[in-house]
Amino acid sequence: MFEAPGDFIFDIVPIFFVVFFIIIFGIIIFAIIKGISTWSSNNDAPRLTVPAKVVAKRMSIQGGGETRAYNHYYITFEVDSGDRMEFQVKDLEYGQLIEGDMGNLQFQGTRYLEFTRIRQN
Repeated sequence: MFEAPGDFIFDIVPIFFVVFFIIIFGIIIFAIIKGISTWSSNNDAPRLTVPAKVVAKRMSIQGGGETRAYNHYYITFEVDSGDRMEFQVKDLEYGQLIEGDMGNLQFQGTRYLEFTRIRQN
């Protein structure tokens, strides 16, 4: 049977919507599974306390303009072996620590727990 040239569009549009929603759904499911996996592996990791030094601080701003801006705070610690680890921290921790602070870093996997400063004389 003969179809009008414009009818092809009406046949293909529903397919694009289905593919679009499958991709979006897949991305959401992947993000949820990745988050649960990270949370679980952090819970299985031992809690470690190691001597460390604050070597860098940075912050990242997401959003702004027409939407609310969110600040994310990060601190990089260097342990005795020379390895460096960066953790996302809360704003209060970020404000209280300065580069050069020495102390004991407590973490579990990729999860920051606490940094206890050691007073230097």
